[in-house]
Amino acid sequence: MGEFSGKVAVVTAAAGVGIGQATARSLAKEGANVVVSDAHAKRTAQVANEIINEYGVKTLGIQCDVRVPAQVESMVNQTLREWGRIDILVNNAGIDKPSPVWEMDDESWNLIIDTNLKGVFNCCRAVIPTMMKQKYGKIVNMSSVLAWLGGKEEGVAYVTAKAGIQGLTRAVARQVGKFNINVNAVAPGLAHNPFLDKLQPPEYFQKIRSQEILGRDGTPQDMANAILFLCSEKAGFITGSCLCISGGWFMY
Repeated sequence: MGEFSGKVAVVTAAAGVGIGQATARSLAKEGANVVVSDAHAKRTAQVANEIINEYGVKTLGIQCDVRVPAQVESMVNQTLREWGRIDILVNNAGIDKPSPVWEMDDESWNLIIDTNLKGVFNCCRAVIPTMMKQKYGKIVNMSSVLAWLGGKEEGVAYVTAKAGIQGLTRAVARQVGKFNINVNAVAPGLAHNPFLDKLQPPEYFQKIRSQEILGRDGTPQDMANAILFLCSEKAGFITGSCLCISGGWFMY
């Protein structure tokens, strides 16, 4: 029996190579029934099948673009038809197109804000009524240390969205606390994976590594471990908080 046996967890953007998949796998390893949600249908089905085969838990792979409320509602309804409850929501979906503010076009701004910030709102809004009825729920939203640091090389829309997620987390936590729902955020530093190499040159990561004090890169699993803590009963008296996980790059 794992720590999350009998729980139902929804993880967005869980079919990539980063924090989402590490979190979904970690929840499954601890016995949770998991919804692997991602915008990429083929990848979503593949990861869901891998989790079923590896951990033996019930798993749904559901294609969902978190920017689209109808798709989010459909994901929630499919989950409820399968299990009748949702105990955990991890809002991991995010995207960036790094550029300085004077070069950012409306299309890029809207894509990043809608995915990173509005997507969190859409998923919270869809899941919370079920958690209120249950009188139980754990929500973890994905912010970033860049919400505090700003960002010179990173896109202004990304930094804005990640800061907004912290405000949204606090506001929602205050509104739903009386229903025994914990709402928190995590603010990762560098959790290196191959996809990130497509966004930034090597010297970008070397600069961050020079500011980390633990002598190694963070990993998606490091972030997943912190997320699982916030989803657990060990964190039952924590809500409205943002946990910084940056290896000392930023100290909050």
